[in-house]
Order: sequence, then C-alpha cells, then structure tokens
Amino acid sequence: MIPVTTLKGKKVAIFGLGGSGLATASALFAGGADVVGWDDSEERIDYAASAGIPTADLRSIDWSRFSALVLAPGVPLTHPAPHWTVGLARAAGVEVIGDIELFCRERAAHAPNAAFVAITGTNGKSTTTALTAHLLASAGREVAIGGNIGTAILSLKPPQPGLVHVIEISSFQIDLAPSLDPSVGILLNVSEDHLDRHGTMEIYAGLKERLVAGVQEGGTAVIGVDDDFSQAAADRVARAGRDVVRVSVRRPLADGVFVEGGRILKAEGAALSEIALLGGIATLRGTHNAQNAACASAAALALGLTPAQIQAGLRTYPGLPHRIEEVGRYGSILFVNDSKATNADAAARALACFSDIYWIAGGKPKSGGITSLEGFFPRVRKAYLIGEAAQEFSQTLDGKAPWTIAGTLDQAVARAAEDAAAAGLQQAVVLLSPACASYDQFKNFEVRGDAFRKLVKALPGVK
Repeated sequence: MIPVTTLKGKKVAIFGLGGSGLATASALFAGGADVVGWDDSEERIDYAASAGIPTADLRSIDWSRFSALVLAPGVPLTHPAPHWTVGLARAAGVEVIGDIELFCRERAAHAPNAAFVAITGTNGKSTTTALTAHLLASAGREVAIGGNIGTAILSLKPPQPGLVHVIEISSFQIDLAPSLDPSVGILLNVSEDHLDRHGTMEIYAGLKERLVAGVQEGGTAVIGVDDDFSQAAADRVARAGRDVVRVSVRRPLADGVFVEGGRILKAEGAALSEIALLGGIATLRGTHNAQNAACASAAALALGLTPAQIQAGLRTYPGLPHRIEEVGRYGSILFVNDSKATNADAAARALACFSDIYWIAGGKPKSGGITSLEGFFPRVRKAYLIGEAAQEFSQTLDGKAPWTIAGTLDQAVARAAEDAAAAGLQQAVVLLSPACASYDQFKNFEVRGDAFRKLVKALPGVK
C-alpha cells in the first residue's frame, strides 16, 4: 500500500467504492487523512462500512470542511454532465482528483526520481503495460504493475529507488490527474472512443496527449505516430522541449523506432540498429502487437535495458487473456478469444491476423458499428452475430460476407465450430472479436471471454 501522506490531517471525500475506491480509502487512512466515502450502490456502501470505512451521503455533508473529492474514474467528470458530487465539490472550491493524482503527489513528495512508466492509448494499453513490465522483470528489475490494467495503483508498493512503477492509465484517469509526470510516458495511438464521456475527439485526444506532455524533465515520451492525432501530439511535445521517441509500424523513420520485416529497428540519423526480432512470437501476433512491442522496447531502452535483454523478454512474454488468446484446437481449427476487442478498431487487429475466419461479433454497439471493417470481410467465411448489435451488423455484412444471427454466445460457438469442421479447411479460425462492449449480456469483457473459453473447452475433441 502507498500511504497518502500529502493529505494528512485533511478531510477527504471519496465517491465510488469499488476496488480502486476502497484501496484509496485505505491509503488515505494509512497516511493520516480523515475519510468519508459514498456510492450510488447501497451494496458497496454497506461493504465499505463493514470494512471500517466511514460513509455518509455526500449530499448532506459540509463541503467547506473538505480538502478534496477523490472520484472513481468511471464516474462522469464532464460529459454528458458532471456527476452531482462534482458540482457540489466545485461549488465549495474543493478540488476533484483521482487515485493516480494521489500517487503522483506521493512520488513527488518522497521519491521524485523513482522510475514511473505511464501508458495510454485507445488500443493496446494493457498489452503494452504487461509487456513493458515483463521486459523489465525478465531483466532483473523490480516492478510494480497496476492502474487501469486491474490493480489499484495505491495498493502497490510506494515509489522508491530501484522500483519501477508500470501503470496503465485511461483517459478518465488522466482527466483526474493534473500533475501526472511520468519518467517515461507512452502514447500508443488515438482513435474514436469514449466520446460519450469526453464530448469530442479533440478533447479526448487532448487528454491522451497530456500524459506524454507531462513527462518530467529528463524523461522520455514514447509516441506512436501512425495516426494524425498522435503525430501532432509528438510534434507539440517535441517543440515543448521533451525527449520524444517516435514509433511507427507503417513506415521507416529517420529518427525513432520502427518495425520492418519483423524487426524492431532504431534509427538515429544515419545510424540504424536492430533492437529485436518479432518472428515466431505467437503472443505478439499482428501489426497492432508489433506497435505494442516497439513502444515497450523503446521504453525499456530509455530505462537502460540492452537489445539482448529486450529480445529475451519478448521471447518469453506469455500474453494477456482475452487479447488474441489461443484457447483451444480441434484438428485444423484454432479457437481465439479476443473479447477485449470492444470497438471496431480493436477487432480490426485480430481480423488482420487470420484468414478463413468464423467470426463471432456483437454485443452492445458503439458509434460507427463495423462499417470500418469492410476491408476484412473477404477473410470472413461466416459471421455469427450476438447481442444488441446483431441486426445492425447483419445489415453491414449483407451481400459482403455470409452471416447468421446466433443471438447468444453459446449458440454462436456451437454453430461456428460445426461450420468450421464441416468446411475441411487446412486452417480455420473461430474468432471471438466482438467489436462491441459486453454490457448487454455480460458484466464485462473478461466475463465474456471466460464464457467463450469455457464453451470452447466443452466442445468434444478440443485440446
């Protein structure tokens, strides 16, 4: 745990008593703050109270006595409208922050030079976070990994010399962390997402840019430059005097890190050196994972790892669940769980990796649907559509790829497996890559992916 000493003796309100909220309360208590928590869920309020956390309806407290409101990242700060707690706090002149901000303040107060790698981007954050941590750990560094990847940041070890914090940070968390200042910041990419929470692409992209713009003096900003928003961000951050390492998987760079022919290369003027080879690493399949690996490698170089150490780490990377995860085989049929693909841009990365695909897609649709994926439809032998998006997706696919509305995941898996077996192809892939959120039928993408894995393993003959 990281005791939050920077608010010692202060009264602090917390809204959102999920995992990060409870960890925040414990960290504030440990640092000597006076804490009161609240939530929209009575069950969470009761659980927090049973854990010894004081609770009170924040509508009825005297806000003038409070120094801060710590808001859970899932609670609206600006769009579609600020949460009612935000309005009350701001009316009383109380700052609204998140747990990432508390971490940054503790690091600044006690170990400002401790290594802190922060990773953001529309897609690839979790893989790049896990891979960066793995590269460092395999080279013998002590690593603490957390943030949006699943472990609340304040439940980790405190910042200290010799320890590297590798933290995944979402746009919601950046919005609540005004003093975010990593020693190495990674911006992977920016594409349309979360506009219901940020309003416009310009606001969303601006938040992502803040992570690399805030890199501390002497630090490194690693920025993927294969989309217009990130390219512009790299130029602005460089003009502001920060050390910028540009990364591309689409073209060679005169100065930066790029991927060509399965090799991660580093260019410095006329000098060109090889960092690592990606060929044969199943857990890093696809162009999107080449970008993840190149950015993680650039961060590892900035932290002093050698190319040999990076290559060894890449070779032993085990991968993450729900991200192009191979979960079973039946003869020539490969079953792949890509439940983390909650938008079309993410699904494109999986579709690009395979041919002869029996594609399971659908769920709670996002803006734009799957129209942007039409270039991949020739790879799809048949689509099996589930959830709320099924009808919309069928209209997009009609006349371009065979489809059927399966409705539910269990029906989709059964039909896809049967059709793939009947086709007798040399290599077929049953791919769950939904291009949708899961909330219509599942609690989250992890539950959806676990259900897929269970259904696949229950099929006769699957290994």
